[in-house]
Amino acid sequence: MSVRDAVGQVLALASGRSRVVVGLAGPPAAGKSTLAARLAADLAAAGCSTVVVPMDGFHLAQAVLDARGLAPVKGAPHTFDPAGYVALLRRLRDEAGTVWAPEFDRALEQPIAGAIEVDPSVRVVLTEGNYLLLDRSPWDRIRPLLDLAWYVETPDVLRRERLIARHEHYGRSPDEASERALGTDERNAALVRASRARADAVIRTD
Repeated sequence: MSVRDAVGQVLALASGRSRVVVGLAGPPAAGKSTLAARLAADLAAAGCSTVVVPMDGFHLAQAVLDARGLAPVKGAPHTFDPAGYVALLRRLRDEAGTVWAPEFDRALEQPIAGAIEVDPSVRVVLTEGNYLLLDRSPWDRIRPLLDLAWYVETPDVLRRERLIARHEHYGRSPDEASERALGTDERNAALVRASRARADAVIRTD
């Protein structure tokens, strides 16, 4: 599906509802954040107020990961708070007032609480993350809360190159970056790919 078609689908759905929640799932470095930003800009240009709420805001704190020996596998499903994410999605769907959502600061490698304001005027919430379509508890509670869910796909070679570059940008050596991208990140990517069939459509990026 093209970005233009995606925007059209959201606008059509939003015309009959007070708020629409749209999910973008896909493996690490597939381009989810970039696509979400583009969709948000296009929707805003069409007069539809939109906010992006990333799943990454529900990373467990680095101190918790360190204390539990989970830092080497940061980004795996068990290093997040999925129940907290589900609770936020329900609030975004049901509450009439302002909702504050967390974000993830890559420079700090930490989630930041109350960083994203979603006020009552917001018509579309775009939420993006690796595990939105995962078919196992408690992650399987997410999909029913999404009005639309799309899988973001990019060629694996390009995706791995992006991952390595990202890790280097945030301070890892070339060897450490490659080890992380081809190890933990690749195992997570395989898990995410297995959930692809639960999406309403696939959006390919490059």
